[in-house]
Amino acid sequence: MTGNHKHTTITRRRALAVAGGTVAAGGLATVGYQSAFADTKNTATATTTATASSSARSGTCMELMSSVTEGPYYLDGALVRKDITEGKSGVPLTLRLTVVDATDGCTPVPGAAVEIWHCDAWGYYSGYTTANPGGSAPAESEDGSTANDKTYLRGYQVANANGVVKFETIVPGWYTPRTCHIHLKVHTGGAKEDGTYEGGKVNFTGQLFFDDEIAESIFALEPYSKHTGSYTKLADDMVYDGGGASSGLLTLKAVHKKDPSKGYKGFLTLGIDPDAENTGAGSGGGGGTPPSGAPAPSSSSSSSS
Repeated sequence: MTGNHKHTTITRRRALAVAGGTVAAGGLATVGYQSAFADTKNTATATTTATASSSARSGTCMELMSSVTEGPYYLDGALVRKDITEGKSGVPLTLRLTVVDATDGCTPVPGAAVEIWHCDAWGYYSGYTTANPGGSAPAESEDGSTANDKTYLRGYQVANANGVVKFETIVPGWYTPRTCHIHLKVHTGGAKEDGTYEGGKVNFTGQLFFDDEIAESIFALEPYSKHTGSYTKLADDMVYDGGGASSGLLTLKAVHKKDPSKGYKGFLTLGIDPDAENTGAGSGGGGGTPPSGAPAPSSSSSSSS
């Protein structure tokens, strides 16, 4: 598995544009989420709205980018919810994404469903909790949380009238041979049903990335520091192609510059082509299968960890 493993979208237009911005930061680990991630009229939200509005007025959109692989850890049936942590500990991350139509002057796409999933602080994904994250890490079951083995750190949010979705999560850890990242799909044409999102099509499959310096400062903290080994930097990652925000690099700002444990907020504007379709499946690598080989979902569907 070498190279960038880009996967061209099935459309006459390319699928997604991503633009980053400076943001304000959030609260603390698994404690105080209500106050740490309260909806306020903050700079991040205002900047996101301004970016989309400005693009719409000018008739231009952000730099387009191709879809990439969904990786080996995707599961169907993620829940529609804002807080996806389920008690998993880590540095808080509030993620705000604005979905706009890149083929129509960056007008908002209300009703678009954004799906994200990522590993916990030790590199384990729900549904694959026995897959070796590489290096040396405690077993996933030793984290002390009550998270569901099949659902933690996965979820959908459906865009509001302004095309905005918001997630409350933690900064992911890492696993060999990948850098710190969050997986992302943008769906349109479906609807909420039985707690999840059904129907429609996937317009884009991508990944969001973290600055090396920020990631490494976080990985020096508990509980991340219990996972030791060789961390893959952005320049050496098999998926990230060095394109900055247009390649999914999040712009982040800590609440306290000298205390990364206080958390971060980040946002990107996602300019989709509603005619595009790309699930990211079957693209032949790039997801970063861990040293133990291609993972299989955990057999238990509801055990705690």
